Amino acid sequence: MTSIPLPLPDAAIVARRQSIVAELFKLLGTDRVIADDDGRRAYETDALTAYRRMPLAVLLPQSTAEVATALKYCHANGIKVVARGAGTSLAGGALPAEDAIVITVSKMRRVLDLDYPNRIARVETGITNLAITGTVAKEGFFYAPDPSSQLACTLAGNIGMNSGGAHCLKYGVTTNNVLGARMVLMDGEIVDIGGSHLDSGGYDLMGLIVGSEGQFGIVTEATVRILKSAEGARPMMLGFNSSEVAGQCVSAIIAAGLIPVAIEFMDRPAIQICEAFAKAGYPLDVEALLIVEVEGSDSEIDDQLGAITEIAKRFNPSVVKISDSPEMSAKIWKGRKSAFGAVGRLADYICMDGTIPLGRLPEVLVAITEICQRYQLKVANIFHAGDGNLHPLILFDANDPDSAARAELAGNEILTLCVKVGGCLTGEHGVGIEKRDLMSVQFNPTDLAVQMRIKTVFDPDWLLNPAKVFPLDARIMAEITERTARVAA
Repeated sequence: MTSIPLPLPDAAIVARRQSIVAELFKLLGTDRVIADDDGRRAYETDALTAYRRMPLAVLLPQSTAEVATALKYCHANGIKVVARGAGTSLAGGALPAEDAIVITVSKMRRVLDLDYPNRIARVETGITNLAITGTVAKEGFFYAPDPSSQLACTLAGNIGMNSGGAHCLKYGVTTNNVLGARMVLMDGEIVDIGGSHLDSGGYDLMGLIVGSEGQFGIVTEATVRILKSAEGARPMMLGFNSSEVAGQCVSAIIAAGLIPVAIEFMDRPAIQICEAFAKAGYPLDVEALLIVEVEGSDSEIDDQLGAITEIAKRFNPSVVKISDSPEMSAKIWKGRKSAFGAVGRLADYICMDGTIPLGRLPEVLVAITEICQRYQLKVANIFHAGDGNLHPLILFDANDPDSAARAELAGNEILTLCVKVGGCLTGEHGVGIEKRDLMSVQFNPTDLAVQMRIKTVFDPDWLLNPAKVFPLDARIMAEITERTARVAA
């Protein structure tokens, strides 16, 4: 997909941009502002590379106070702002706009406090996901959410999209692991939400902030849960002759009351692509592969893997292989964690992110294949099967407008199907611009109106992360309603 051509800016627009940049230089210093074309171009897109927009400027603050200064200036001058972590968003959540400033927290990555007795860490949100675990691992702790991009993605982005990861089946997603946040509102006010304990008094504002996609403010610091590492962990691989049967096995494992650390699913195309890339030892003669990991003491691991093996036998697996060494375990997970990058070496793809009830998994897998076949597209299914968070990768040719259009239509049908069977549009990637116009599939006009009223409480002028999350026609009506109410008041 190519970006939509835009008219060249006229002299007035250029002059305004130069004036804004000059003021930002005064407020923050030249080392905090990127204004040249080459520098801004590095921020014109995120991991959803189908769309590109050159931002007005990019700010790299190094403290909460500097973020507050920038937002206060933008608020006073009606300048739109897009918050950004590492830009690994897969739904266009960090996509900038030509009349918006990007504020990235990537320079803010300090560890502010470690409290091992209370199992918490307070960090700046520019820290990468994996760096949190790296910081506390020497004391036998870890940070649970582990998206595939954990080497690069920031905690800020994880909070914005409520990211999960392979191990979220047992430990939950970001909202279950972030206890408190320091957030800067659009007018520059700094607020502290939640705290350093599991439950705060009053309304659950942390539950509102996590997953808000930069619509309410910029989170600069967070207090996260750190957990004691298990004595050990071991994955196993289960191969099946059909995706439907693999889905039935997942449902049976969960129905038996077993809670593995992770249950990951890969279909034949995904298996072959990932094995060619990672040499992980995946079986190439199966239609579907489950990676199931359990943890605990050696005896606990043996008991759990034994119970899962017995359940799997009811579905006639063609492969049952339990890791027998740390090296083998690392290879198994290397293949899964490298999946998106491995697919990207071969073709352009759109990564869907719908969730479904586990009991509907077999029929949905069949339907996904049928949808993509109808649009004459290939699909590779890689997802967190344990909690029903699907990640079908629809392969297409970005240089062919017809192929790109068919991929978008197929993706829309898949997400609509997820909602139809009782699921939702997103599990961890967010709505961004990708699913913006599908929000009315999941929510009725009243639902959307309430959500937009909450957005207006935090950001009355709708300057934060503009044109994201809400359908544009619904957003326009919300802005008209808000302005009418202000006039009446």
